[in-house]
Amino acid sequence: MAMSEFQWRTIFSLVAVPIALYIVFLGGPYLVTLIGSMAGIAAWEFFRMSRAGGVEPLQTPGVAITALIPVAVHADRLGVVHVSLRWLPVVSIVLLGMAIWLRGPSRRPGLAVAATLFGIIYAGLFTYAYSIRYHNYAVGAVAGSVLLALPLVITWLTDVGAYLIGRTFGKKKLIPSVSPGKTIVGSLAGLTFAVIGAWLYVEFVLEPYAQLSLRPAAVLAFGFLISVAAQTGDLAESLLKREAGVKNSSGLIPGHGGMLDRIDSLLFALPAAYLLLDLWLIPAPA
Repeated sequence: MAMSEFQWRTIFSLVAVPIALYIVFLGGPYLVTLIGSMAGIAAWEFFRMSRAGGVEPLQTPGVAITALIPVAVHADRLGVVHVSLRWLPVVSIVLLGMAIWLRGPSRRPGLAVAATLFGIIYAGLFTYAYSIRYHNYAVGAVAGSVLLALPLVITWLTDVGAYLIGRTFGKKKLIPSVSPGKTIVGSLAGLTFAVIGAWLYVEFVLEPYAQLSLRPAAVLAFGFLISVAAQTGDLAESLLKREAGVKNSSGLIPGHGGMLDRIDSLLFALPAAYLLLDLWLIPAPA
């Protein structure tokens, strides 16, 4: 008897989530490998969707560069190299040079390079997970892991609230042309779950286990803004899939679709969390 999509999702989550959490705790090269692998797969899926939409990106160098971004960030933290946005023009020039030989004028080399650069930046946003794990205020593996879990939990609660309440009470669609299943009620429920969850997490997890906190108003704003970022990330990937004419980014993960389908919200939520934590995170010694 074939398993349902829900059963596949449940089995995958029960296996993958504990492994991922343990790798986050280990940090270092283990975390770099996990983030690089996930970002590289996400880039591959984006390039796959680009081809479905009629654009031929430079897939191999694009995937390789994306997967190496967390390696570069890790090396920068260790003082081996200095990573700077000044490298972006260099990458652009190299890709354009490759397009001369690999695409030629008849295969839209400009679009190929543009799609490749966008895919690298888009999937590479997942590297912010590493930056949060090693935030300057997070001392030790436990503190870094607990801090990284904050935007992950808020994003998950946003999904749960939007799904449960939106499915039961949602009538009016949010943006039906982009994502027909999402409702205004579901979106508001996701925001509510996120704000309440953020307050509870900071109060009962972040403060006692990481000795870090946010001021009361900042906690509420953080939960709200991360939920907005997560929902925007979800809609952004839905828009890309609509343009490409595909249902899922791939069929790589049983019951879940592709890697991008799983981390689309985090690609917006993690950078937002990193910037807001830099502004609002404060020490909370026991």
